[in-house]
Amino acid sequence: MSTDTEQPPRTSLPGLAELVRHDLPASLVVFLVSLPLSIGIAVAAGAPVAAGLIAAVVGGVVAGLIGGSTLQVSGPTASLTVVVAESINQFGWAATCFITVLAGLLQIVFGLSRIARGALAIAPVVVHAMLAGIGVVIALQQVHVLLGGNSLSSSWDSLVGLPQELRSVHGGDLAVGLLVIVILVGWKRLPAQLRVVPAPLVAVVAATGLAFLLPTRVEHIVLNSSLLDELRLPQVPHGSWGAVALMAVTIALIASVETLLSAVAVDRIRQNSARRTDLDRELIGQGAANMVSGMIGGLPVAAVIVRSITNVKAGARGKASTMLCGLWILLFSVALVGVVRQIPKAALAGLLIVVGIQLIKLAHIRRAQRTGDLVVYAATIIVVVFWNLLLGMVVGLALAFALLLWRVVRIAVHTTQVDSTRWLVTVDGTFTFLAVPKLTAELAKVPTGADVTLEMSVDFLDHAAYDAVQEWVQEHRSEGGTVQFVEVGSVRMAGATDGPPARGHSRHTLNEVLGPWRRTGAEVDPIVAGVAAYNRSHAHVMRPHLGVLADGQEPDSLFVTCADSRVVPNVITNSGPGDLFTVRNIGNLIPADRRDASMEAALIYALDKLDVRSVVVCGHSSCGAMEALYSEAVTGSDLDGWLANARPSLVRYRLGHPVAVAAAAAGFGPVDQLGMVNVAVQLETLYAHPVVRRGVIERGVVLSGLFFDIASARVVEVTVDGIAEIGDRRVADIHAGGLLQTVGAGRSA
Repeated sequence: MSTDTEQPPRTSLPGLAELVRHDLPASLVVFLVSLPLSIGIAVAAGAPVAAGLIAAVVGGVVAGLIGGSTLQVSGPTASLTVVVAESINQFGWAATCFITVLAGLLQIVFGLSRIARGALAIAPVVVHAMLAGIGVVIALQQVHVLLGGNSLSSSWDSLVGLPQELRSVHGGDLAVGLLVIVILVGWKRLPAQLRVVPAPLVAVVAATGLAFLLPTRVEHIVLNSSLLDELRLPQVPHGSWGAVALMAVTIALIASVETLLSAVAVDRIRQNSARRTDLDRELIGQGAANMVSGMIGGLPVAAVIVRSITNVKAGARGKASTMLCGLWILLFSVALVGVVRQIPKAALAGLLIVVGIQLIKLAHIRRAQRTGDLVVYAATIIVVVFWNLLLGMVVGLALAFALLLWRVVRIAVHTTQVDSTRWLVTVDGTFTFLAVPKLTAELAKVPTGADVTLEMSVDFLDHAAYDAVQEWVQEHRSEGGTVQFVEVGSVRMAGATDGPPARGHSRHTLNEVLGPWRRTGAEVDPIVAGVAAYNRSHAHVMRPHLGVLADGQEPDSLFVTCADSRVVPNVITNSGPGDLFTVRNIGNLIPADRRDASMEAALIYALDKLDVRSVVVCGHSSCGAMEALYSEAVTGSDLDGWLANARPSLVRYRLGHPVAVAAAAAGFGPVDQLGMVNVAVQLETLYAHPVVRRGVIERGVVLSGLFFDIASARVVEVTVDGIAEIGDRRVADIHAGGLLQTVGAGRSA
């Protein structure tokens, strides 16, 4: 029967089944988290309670439907609480709704302009500090509500008024708020089965129950009617349109940045998903949601990281979860208005205090300290707390840019006396006119007539710096001194005057060092040219490393590899002079009969005299010796006799050696499979050698195998029974339990 008519297996649930199984339960979890937070944010901002619920409904339905993210949850956010409170205080609630509409229109323009990723260029330390500053402001304001009072308009007033508030505490409100804080803080320590229920919901329900039982008065939130009755149209603000525009821009920027950061966080969690967020479309969706929310009397809307991650962890698969969450809030707000009226204000204050404190991340503070950005972090927080959010962002960005500029243009210039007549001047970094004073101060230390090596490791050189160097060189030479240039950076003095200064790229330097000679028609001896280039740019760098080796060598490894010119041991092992005692021959062979005097001498000298800690056999792809062995070619020369030493490798390969099986599974061809088997067989031959075996038993010498794949420039590990990738994880394994698998262990197994 033909398989052409067979249906492919289903890889996902049908739409309705997926909605019922995944999105519906996830939407209920997010609804239970969003409901108390939406009410609390509205109360904290001084807006009508219904405004928070309206924003949650619109954020879920409109932003979820139009936006470019599958799983982001949008609604009122704590990061906009301070701005909205300031707007209400300055313009009134109805005018703030109009400003929300303008902010939404700006977000749509942002999305259509395709500048979404540009917002991610804001330094993370500034974003973290802004959120932390918002958290401090929220906590300071809500402490007063927790104590039974009212939130004040500024952080300074909140601090100054706190002692007075403490003298007139309302016991009922304080008890309710503290209960919420205790539940939220302790919830994560409970068993996982209990933590299925969202902590904010449990805390608010428990606090509402306690408020009924307390004999003292507890203030509740005010909601006069159902959500549909609370819909309000915006009003055009009276006063300065400049201030209105500034407020709209502030709301649009903060909402957009939080939305984009949330999208990035959600995409990172869903690394294996192909449905990545369309950031520009997401801004359009958020803008549409803000316009609708402002039109009907709701708070500004943004994607919220905590709710979005909750949605992902709850198992949501599509947009239905976000949209259903908005519908659940609508249903609750219309049908259960009486329940909303029973929630104590202090309960929401306790909830918001915890939310605010959670915006201050110790990990962000430690990171800022570790990266040298603590000044930016602290300054941004102070300005946000005691002035306003937009000014805090501007100050933070300005400081971050100034710090970046200082780090980028900073250059290291050092003068060192090598001996009685020789001096070394090193210039490392970005070499501009800003470095000229430091350069001249260091050059002034060099005595007249001295022999100077000027080492330039620069990636940018402007004309002022070039002129300063040239003038000093000419003056020093005119006074009888000598100057030798050593240029190891990506920018050269010779090309400094050919055009405008430009930053050099380290890739060019790497190509110069690692790239092979190219055969050209020019009559230039490549050895002579190469030595001249080495003397000009690298000899000075090598000199201090070789200086400590002048009286003897102490290599770490005996490295046996093929004579093939494409195998460069020090490059593929990232090692330097004195690290490898290298032996090369055709096919990287160790004759089992020990009649090769050269190999015998190398083994004895490396293990008995140099006390190497490891012996490495390294093969490579496209090996001519292995190709001749595989095809059993006969040359009629001594090469045939030499390749006879590799006959055991060919036999083992044809018998299905496990290394060959592993190499075939990894996609290597027959000749390369044979080359890897040859490495494994040479390891066994090494282990059988008495000198090597004694080193393994008495000193713990490690035998290891490598294979250099020339086409990919990658090195893989070869053991006696398989192959493996070598990476950072493998290095960690080596440190934890020894270098590579020894042949003795493999043979005994």
